[in-house]
Amino acid sequence: MSTSHTAIVTGGSAGIGAEISRQLLAAGYTVVSMARRDPDFTHANLHSVKVDLLDATATKEAADQVAGQFKVSHLIHNAGVIWPHLLEDVGLDELQGLTQIHLGSAITLAQACLPHMKEQNFGRIVLMSSRGALGLQTRTAYSATKSGMIGMARTWALELAPKGITVNVVAPGPIQTDMFYDVVEAGSDREANIAKGIPVQRLGRADDVARAVMFFSDPANSFVTGQTLYVCGGASIGSITI
Repeated sequence: MSTSHTAIVTGGSAGIGAEISRQLLAAGYTVVSMARRDPDFTHANLHSVKVDLLDATATKEAADQVAGQFKVSHLIHNAGVIWPHLLEDVGLDELQGLTQIHLGSAITLAQACLPHMKEQNFGRIVLMSSRGALGLQTRTAYSATKSGMIGMARTWALELAPKGITVNVVAPGPIQTDMFYDVVEAGSDREANIAKGIPVQRLGRADDVARAVMFFSDPANSFVTGQTLYVCGGASIGSITI
């Protein structure tokens, strides 16, 4: 299968982002990973731009570079940071940092990609939120900015729909990635209890999330926009045992 589409994947070098990149490449896309490090795999259609999305100036420079070099049709904003703290310990600098990486860099990248998308009357934007957007202990800054992504995507969807550009959100629950294990010790009772608390009785995998991104990215899915898909094993529903 081949395609003329080119996708930016932020955080494309590891975890969920790397799996998204692999699935896009397998579908024939050209992929530009924008992350702090290069991916640990190679492909003829994979390109890497190293950038720290916490740095607004560097993000703008990298976004302009990529938009000038590639005709970007897809923007997958997957990069993110957790920084968990109880309310008493939350620093406003952390809120500002997560606002930049989750919201600010998304705006900057979208603005760089929009001219070509509008010219082609086609585009796909997918933002990576989180089950934590619905509320989770120690996630003040994280849940605030991840829920902000949902409102932002709905606004963009309304603005861009007439130009053939869809904007959707994927919101994962607990996924087995390095970021998850930075917070939860692998093999611990806590990890086991989290899995037991999910209705499907397991933690998610990166490929579970990537398939949802591929659905929203599909050029054929032009009638779906402004939506949020929770890939969480039912954790966003809630459950009760009687």
